[in-house]
Amino acid sequence: MTQSKTIAFIGLGHMGGPMAANLVKAGFDVTAYDLSEEALAQARKNGCTTASSIAEAVTGKDAVITMLPAGRHVRAVYGAADGVFASARKGALFCDCSTIDIQSARDVAAEAEKLGFVMVDSPVSGGVAAAEAGTLAFMVGGSDAAFDAAEPVLEPMAKAVLHAGGSGAGQAVKICNNMLLGICMIGTSEAFVLAKKLGLDPQRFFDISSKASGQNWSMTAYCPEPGPVPSSPANNGYKPGFSAAMMLKDLRLAQEAAHQSGAATPLGAEAQALYALFEQLGGGDTDFSGIIQMLNGDWTG
Repeated sequence: MTQSKTIAFIGLGHMGGPMAANLVKAGFDVTAYDLSEEALAQARKNGCTTASSIAEAVTGKDAVITMLPAGRHVRAVYGAADGVFASARKGALFCDCSTIDIQSARDVAAEAEKLGFVMVDSPVSGGVAAAEAGTLAFMVGGSDAAFDAAEPVLEPMAKAVLHAGGSGAGQAVKICNNMLLGICMIGTSEAFVLAKKLGLDPQRFFDISSKASGQNWSMTAYCPEPGPVPSSPANNGYKPGFSAAMMLKDLRLAQEAAHQSGAATPLGAEAQALYALFEQLGGGDTDFSGIIQMLNGDWTG
């Protein structure tokens, strides 16, 4: 990595904004683009140069990083007449950090390779707090050579950069991981609800279960019950580090993949249904651990 490395960063939302800022801190020359003027203003405060179009952002850059909402946005940003493919220099590295469907990731990567670019799908885990701290986990899909090219670009934003396999494998790992996370969060929430109904003190239940066979990340690092883990969103009014709406998006991607592959995922399907209900009740902008309020009968919307 050198100070002269130039990066275009497209998509400056809750995750992309701080990710771009960490690249600047690491010495990269970052040109940022987003549809939001507010996001662009914040990017400038964080040391980025801003562009008025995708074409302007990516022209001549060594690498392009995208952080976008869904597969259709990724296809459009890369494939449009004035998009990334049409404007980037040949041989540039593309890292799509969006969480999208596997087929879109593979299709865009295949087109990139055909046009002489290097591309990885590199979705992230860790939420907004990790994006701000530069401690995201990147799950990278692509060839060995593409991973080697992407790793030094992703490292300033990461606690781990992990090679999942070929094109689309990063997305596959991400949706499987987040399906498991959603299931575990619901199970952990149900356990706390039941424990309280049975007259147990939540802290005492945590102290015991977190050292027994029920221990899991959703309990010990991100506890949905206020009290036991001071840093968890439960102790900050369930302000989202990772929103229920984003969890629902990932669960839907997992169920789409399960249907296409013929995998049986009944708990994944039930988790999707519960998060869909929580969103319908107005919980979409709440942290995904806030589903405990719905299960506990405390949710008021």
